[in-house]
Amino acid sequence: MLGLFKSKKKTCQRKILVVDDEPDLISTVRYRLEFARCEVVTAANGKEGLERAASEKPDLILLDTSMPVMNGHEMLERLRNDPDLKDIPVLMLTALSEAKDIAAARAHGVVDYITKPFDFAELMERITSILGNQEVK
Repeated sequence: MLGLFKSKKKTCQRKILVVDDEPDLISTVRYRLEFARCEVVTAANGKEGLERAASEKPDLILLDTSMPVMNGHEMLERLRNDPDLKDIPVLMLTALSEAKDIAAARAHGVVDYITKPFDFAELMERITSILGNQEVK
């Protein structure tokens, strides 16, 4: 009988760091990820993103490129040079769509690249693919 009250909602059970300087985007992405039962940590620039990555050890980082203080490419380079953080998968989520921007990100080992504006269903599919967790919806 108690089984009737258990939630059948699938859960993410992963920690995702969202690094972006647009508060509205962070709020929207956070809401969608938390709805999927992911734990979400945020940062407003690359410097703060590096600090959060070191302290939180996320399973995935969603990273913008154009930000104040430290841009996404700088953060990515420093992330890849840190033995404790270098293996965290990074998905670039940015408005930059030129081939040179994508190539620069790929050269630093990003696992995927999505340009803004983006479709949330596609973002969630890509996150699922990266994390290898078919339960993220």
